[in-house]
Amino acid sequence: MSDPWLTIIGIGDDGLAGLSEASRKALANAETVFGGERHLKLAGADGRGKPWPVPFDAACVLTRRGHPTVVLASGDPFWHGAGGSLAAHLAPDEWIAHPALSTFSLAASRLGWQLENTICIGLHAAPFERLVPLLSRGARIICLVRDVKAAGDLAQWLVGRGWGVSRLWTLSALGGPREHMIECRPDSYVAASAASPVAVAIEAGGVAGLSRASGLADDLFQHDGQITKRPIRALALSALAPRPGEKLWDVGAGSGSISVEWALAGGTSIAFEAREDRAAHIRTNAEAFGLSHKVSIVIGTAPAALSSLDRPDVVFIGGGLDAAMFDAVWSLIPQDARLVAHSVTLETEALLAGLQRKHGGDLLRIELSQAAALGRYRSWEAARPVVQWSVVK
Repeated sequence: MSDPWLTIIGIGDDGLAGLSEASRKALANAETVFGGERHLKLAGADGRGKPWPVPFDAACVLTRRGHPTVVLASGDPFWHGAGGSLAAHLAPDEWIAHPALSTFSLAASRLGWQLENTICIGLHAAPFERLVPLLSRGARIICLVRDVKAAGDLAQWLVGRGWGVSRLWTLSALGGPREHMIECRPDSYVAASAASPVAVAIEAGGVAGLSRASGLADDLFQHDGQITKRPIRALALSALAPRPGEKLWDVGAGSGSISVEWALAGGTSIAFEAREDRAAHIRTNAEAFGLSHKVSIVIGTAPAALSSLDRPDVVFIGGGLDAAMFDAVWSLIPQDARLVAHSVTLETEALLAGLQRKHGGDLLRIELSQAAALGRYRSWEAARPVVQWSVVK
């Protein structure tokens, strides 16, 4: 980095005193200093200071290209900060960064928590439901929140979902002279006196939390009966074999239960659904699990709705498959993509048998029975058999 025009500086609540010599030198030489109003005050930026636009937009920094410029961010700018957003628009020789201790590091050190065993998440502009997949008994979580009201709202949210007996800490102005920490339980929340808490730490206690295994209970999902039932869903997800970062096409998504569990495993999903009311169920379910950023919804029918979208790693077709749909989907997906299709009708079963002969893969017939009342006794009540075809292109 011979002469970068942009310096990204992490600053803590101790202000200039906590900065390195290189950071202070960059500040002294900068023509323009961008940051939040609190950052600009801590750095004494005076007339050179430019507050961030709300919502954040990197364009204002890019207009200063070639001129000595500083961007200030809290703690480590590359951990829930502006660093990554800015670097994506810049060549490697245009910028240099001087991070400070992150809020997560400071909070963990105050609590005596091992940071590698602590979940760290930013909730400045994200719904509290992002915590749903993370909460389990004993889990330690540090959340960045916007203000005192957000900390109180988070405590109330935890109570409403059965986590009211957790231990909760509100930590403010960490690393500075106004540092403050208060502990309580969510169900007896005590608001912090500081105006801007930096973090809320949670040691979870209460309900069990979500299972990490495939096949969540059907009653966790909003649906109208059009749902891949729990045992079948578990077998479908086993065949789909989700991996972090992979993209799924969920064709005929119904309630979106497959998409939700796929996203819980670390992937992203595009859920295709022809009916508006069922698309609303998918949206509700994705939001309830904190996965609305990972599950996209397309209202339309396959194959017409598929052609303009990014190609998937995996496709699930839960019903409605016919020869024309298969030919269209097969032509769109890349080599090595996985496809799993289910059938409950004789006609589609015959189609899957023919496709398996032509393209290979595994054909599985699933027959399940559940104990149910029969007069004064019980008997096995059989569900319709499901035929599953899984194949790699």
